[in-house]
Amino acid sequence: MRYTERAVKIFLNTGFRFPRRVIWAMGLIKYSAARANVELGLLEGGLGRAIAEAALEVANGLYDDKVVVDVFQTGSGTGLNMNVNEVIAIRASEICGCEVHPNDHVNLCQSTNDVVPSAIRISVLAEVKDSLIPTLNEFIRTLDELSIKTEDVVKPGRTHLRDALPVTMGLEFKAFLEAFKHDLKLINDVLPHIRELPIGGTAVGTGFNSHPEFPKLVINYLRELTGLDLILDESRSRGMRLLSDLVMLSSSLRVLAVDIFRLCQDLRLMYSGPMTGLNEIDIPQEIPGSSIMPGKENPVVVEASILASTQVLGLDYSNSIANMLGEFELSMGIPLITYNIHTQIKLLVESMSKLNTYVLMRLRPNTERLRKLAESSYALVTAISPLIGYDKASELVKQLRGGKDLRTVLKDLGFRDEEVDELLDVNKMLRPQILKKIK
Repeated sequence: MRYTERAVKIFLNTGFRFPRRVIWAMGLIKYSAARANVELGLLEGGLGRAIAEAALEVANGLYDDKVVVDVFQTGSGTGLNMNVNEVIAIRASEICGCEVHPNDHVNLCQSTNDVVPSAIRISVLAEVKDSLIPTLNEFIRTLDELSIKTEDVVKPGRTHLRDALPVTMGLEFKAFLEAFKHDLKLINDVLPHIRELPIGGTAVGTGFNSHPEFPKLVINYLRELTGLDLILDESRSRGMRLLSDLVMLSSSLRVLAVDIFRLCQDLRLMYSGPMTGLNEIDIPQEIPGSSIMPGKENPVVVEASILASTQVLGLDYSNSIANMLGEFELSMGIPLITYNIHTQIKLLVESMSKLNTYVLMRLRPNTERLRKLAESSYALVTAISPLIGYDKASELVKQLRGGKDLRTVLKDLGFRDEEVDELLDVNKMLRPQILKKIK
């Protein structure tokens, strides 16, 4: 009975499998290792070429159904490495018509302890660069367009969910725009650390049972295959025993999730109503919001994205704990972090993509209602606070709460009609200035 068959029975059977991109990276590493071993004279040419061909087929997804080990397995990821070795060995044996051994040949100059940590980093780099960053850039562009489109839409500001000075909707969206730009920079700043691969460290970081030139050759093949700027982790040991660079990425994904969560919270409130909520914006919906209330529309994509962001936050905490698992020369949380980070990226990409298409690009401000609300806010009293003092202005607000109209109260204080118009001009409250007594 082969290792994989025994492992499937012994490991947990949760149904969680390694993502496609991870299997891709494992295949590319095995291909590069075979090419390097042939070049170094450690593998006979025909046998090495058969392994390389089979490894590329694994990378291209031909045998994903054969990579069956569970994510919840031995902490180093030996199950994944051995499973891939055996799939490649079986196929390579068919190609060359000879016996290819999964350990002696496919795994030559390698160990699970340097292969799987290298595969994680390759797969994560590729996923971030090919999927996450382009989606985030598109999200940022749409937010930029939305902030410009709504820069003249005056609305009431709110602090503590209570009336505050007027703002523009464009200003609110620009704040999120700048936050997501920062998130993008945070993610990009982490990537150079992840590109360092510990391949060639074999079991404990010393490189024993591996040719001294093997790591550099493998890295060169991997750079050519992936187009990624991969380099060798000169210490080897760091990348094998610690996954701190991946936790750094997870933390930056958490920050991105927090900003998505907060944006969605605001959108949900702005869309509340239409008759009993804020009703500041309209977002056309594609599906009914209720199984019992006809015509009800809910912010389904916004709420789904909040759920996804919540999951990203939880997975980040899991990654922090997983990075502490293990002792001395080995990280023991490798399979879990691998699965978690790919899940985080998938959730964030899907959230931003759907929010972009079904929310931000469709959003329409209820401009007239927003201005009316802004002009009726008690917070406008702030405009005359420098003229009559904070205490008298506070007393004035009490009169307003009693049902009096602000214009009437100001006239009772002796302000002329044109002075009242100037004081209550909400557009003047949208920029820095200190009002002085009107002459």
